[in-house]
Amino acid sequence: MQNLDVKTDRDDSERPPLATYFHVHLVSDSTGETLNAMLKATTAQFAAAKPLEHIYALIRSRRQMEQTLAAIEAAPGIVLYTIINPQLRRLLEIRCSELQTPAVSVLDPMLNAFTDYLGLEQTQKAGAQHEMDDKYFTRIAALDYTLSHDDGQMVWDLEPADVVLVGVSRTSKTPTCMYLANRGIKAANVPLVPTSDPPPELFELRKPMVVGLVASPERLAQIRRSRLGGLNAANDADEYSDLDNIRAEVLRAKRLCAKNGWPVIDVTRKSVEETAAAILTKLSARQNR
Repeated sequence: MQNLDVKTDRDDSERPPLATYFHVHLVSDSTGETLNAMLKATTAQFAAAKPLEHIYALIRSRRQMEQTLAAIEAAPGIVLYTIINPQLRRLLEIRCSELQTPAVSVLDPMLNAFTDYLGLEQTQKAGAQHEMDDKYFTRIAALDYTLSHDDGQMVWDLEPADVVLVGVSRTSKTPTCMYLANRGIKAANVPLVPTSDPPPELFELRKPMVVGLVASPERLAQIRRSRLGGLNAANDADEYSDLDNIRAEVLRAKRLCAKNGWPVIDVTRKSVEETAAAILTKLSARQNR
């Protein structure tokens, strides 16, 4: 573990805290997604912590585990693991104890709680959440649908969607749809363009939940200017990033959503994950009703 500081001309009182770099070993008999999520959530609570990640996925044999342990010994640090096989798990725990390296089985508390509550035995099956079952194919179908209904495509085929996002340009409609699709949600998006009316099909939907995405005009102007700069756009695109024009766009979008009773989410300070979580909450409440 190292503390690194960067020299600057500022006073010591103005300097950010020293960055603490440390090794984290993520050992999984599956894809390691759970460990990545847990690590991200935990280190987010330590502003100065900078993990150096070592990922070991699909560890299902003694040889693979021994190679993993050799790598851990070469760069000691915290070990997070999800290992179902009792022999491999024991091998990992014993060696980490010998190395005096903390090792945490991140799923144990949840698995034990479910076992006690349900009174059922665990299947002890590695990677069970990634089986090619009905849920898997539902997710693949959702991804296919979302890709073909991005940015106002195939508006005549929006009724099968679970969610339809509407919003002005640069409100993260596409990445939010992709995130939702990866959760098995068929998501389409329709841009609200200042030079034309929304497609009439949008107002005839019954099954999908239509959600409006908005952001502060100042933030949208900043994003659009940055995008235009990256594209080396011509000067005639100035209207696209003009603050007054954007204010009018956002106001029009809010009025449209209010008129049709569509929920609105302000994404100004939200990540794609947070926006998707808000949509999933609304969708769950709607389905439960």
